[in-house]
Amino acid sequence: MASIDAGFQLKEGVHKSTKKSKNILRRMPTRVILYAILILGSIVSLFPYWIALVTSLKPSRLLYVGASWSFPTSPTLQNYSQALTQYAFPSFLLHTIIFAVIATAGQLIFSTFAAYAFARMEFPGRETIFWLYLATLMVPNIVTLIPLFILMRMLGWVNTYFGLAGPYVLGTPYGIFLMRQFFRSIPQDLESSARIEGAGTFGVLRLIILPLSRPIFATLAITTFVSAWNNFLWPLIITNTTDLRVLTVAIAAFQSNYGAQWNLMMAATFIALGPLLVLFFLFQKHIVRSIQLSGFK
Repeated sequence: MASIDAGFQLKEGVHKSTKKSKNILRRMPTRVILYAILILGSIVSLFPYWIALVTSLKPSRLLYVGASWSFPTSPTLQNYSQALTQYAFPSFLLHTIIFAVIATAGQLIFSTFAAYAFARMEFPGRETIFWLYLATLMVPNIVTLIPLFILMRMLGWVNTYFGLAGPYVLGTPYGIFLMRQFFRSIPQDLESSARIEGAGTFGVLRLIILPLSRPIFATLAITTFVSAWNNFLWPLIITNTTDLRVLTVAIAAFQSNYGAQWNLMMAATFIALGPLLVLFFLFQKHIVRSIQLSGFK
């Protein structure tokens, strides 16, 4: 009897293994096509970076020799040293870091207060004000560029850090919406318990909301920092000297002020890309989580 059961189990195991193998073979063409599409998409996405890298390593005399994607026969780092020393790129890098840090810190602080008010506090017209404010997302930035510049000029903030970071410090509709939606997902009972224990509004924020909101803080911080780092149009408009010039404007100046020096421009591009790559490798888990949280509702 035991031998019959063992034979039956062996036969059933072979049947399941055969069925599993057939399912794998049946799905194989779909997987091959899927991976082929993913590989092709990766190549298309990485190809511009490859061209920028090989161009940044080419001497000026080899810039137009051969295909644009071919690796130079005699690569050089002179373009990087020239961009760093001759064109004051360290100061441009410092200006960009200060601008991005100020914008990120202001975004986190003021978006938290505004989002908590819209999520938890009761006041007349709360929903109307919130949705009217959120509707400004539909207005292109170029529409408000001139009025915003006039406002900065009236305040005397042209070519200052106040004017450079001011429009981004007090929060943005996207940041406030993201924070508000996350705050609304936190159980109200936790706040009620804290208030019973005597905590006020700031106590609730410090003891309940902030510790539970670390994922969304990381999301908003990363998206704001990267957006500020890559911002070009507003720094170009609000600054008119090299005293506050950021990296994006400085890179564009290689084509306008110094001619089309593509090798120097690509070297400067990789210098500007370096901190973002470091940010990605250090916080890649948070970046993946930010992509998930950005569309959670």
